[in-house]
Amino acid sequence: MFDTVQPAPPDAILGITEAFNRDPNPAKINLSVGVYKDASGQTPVLSSVKAAEERILKGEASKNYAPIDGAPLYATLVQQMLFGPNAQVLADKRSATAHTPGGTGALRVAGDLLKKLKPGATLWMSEPTWPNHPQIFQAAGLKTATYPYFDAKTNSLDWEPMLQALKAMAPGDIVLLHGCCHNPTGADPTAAQWKAIGDVVEERKLLALVDFAYQGFAQGLREDAACLGALLRPNVELMVCSSFSKNFGLYNERVGALTLVANKADAAVAVQSHVKSVIRSNYSNPPAHGGAIVSTILSDASLRSQWEQELTTMRTRIADMRELFVKTLAEKGVSKDMSFITRQNGMFSFSGLSKDQVERLKKDYAIYIVGSGRINVAGMTRDNMATLCTAIAAVMK
Repeated sequence: MFDTVQPAPPDAILGITEAFNRDPNPAKINLSVGVYKDASGQTPVLSSVKAAEERILKGEASKNYAPIDGAPLYATLVQQMLFGPNAQVLADKRSATAHTPGGTGALRVAGDLLKKLKPGATLWMSEPTWPNHPQIFQAAGLKTATYPYFDAKTNSLDWEPMLQALKAMAPGDIVLLHGCCHNPTGADPTAAQWKAIGDVVEERKLLALVDFAYQGFAQGLREDAACLGALLRPNVELMVCSSFSKNFGLYNERVGALTLVANKADAAVAVQSHVKSVIRSNYSNPPAHGGAIVSTILSDASLRSQWEQELTTMRTRIADMRELFVKTLAEKGVSKDMSFITRQNGMFSFSGLSKDQVERLKKDYAIYIVGSGRINVAGMTRDNMATLCTAIAAVMK
């Protein structure tokens, strides 16, 4: 039966990395895949992570299965990181968390759960969004649609059309929101806009599903979680998909979480039972090591302080690269105002480069960028900045 199968198209992002790896050019630059890189161009293992792993390995006594929804301590720490340790939603026991294989695993579990509990609902995604979002939710069998998000003319949030689209959604529909560091645009709502979004979600009786993959990469851990505070209301339900790939550097450990907020404690328990049922028929149990690293760091004051300092270093480096990128582009002769890049958050920037310009960068300069023009700013270094900006200036002429 396999003889007539045709090859599937390469992944929109990971396929670019495969092409990059095959490129023999020693000066090649990869700004496509979403991984953080330090000043030397490497994706480091955080010192706090190494210290946590030493403790884990020293005290490890068993490789037994983790519970279907993960360790209770992990769930508690994730909820405190999202909502704050003294949040009312925690005191009311309205929330429940499942440990998942990365943020992608959380999204798929959420998709399967929503298909089970809300089979007729439409899930709305921003236009544009992370290229894997449509695949995940369509594979789960959900009906999907898009709402306006980014204005390419102003390189900013397309606020009024977005707000009107939210107001037109049917009660019971699901709206997928990026908690911070919107992927791929880097354009985030303001605090006032988040409040307005929360008002519409409450008024229209929508279910907000927040993809929260970059907590701590925009302004700070608590600052970035302000979006959740704007959405949390006494009678509003919420789902949050967390990833610890970026802020802990745990890319290959695949550690994430799905957290739901119900109207009352017994409803949270009931829905969590369905989450566990969905997980059991998929991957059965989460991988333990990454979750143990996160729990060890978050539950130890010294390790947590060390980790938060490392997170600040990563966030600051990305902001510095944005500033240097804009400055160097101007020095290389780009007359277009690119200052919008410094107003974006997180690892990604919607650069405004066309598909033809992206193709020229790859073909003529061995610089790899997603076809949409999304650039991973965290892949830039002081060493490759001049080469990068000289090439971009050439294709923009």
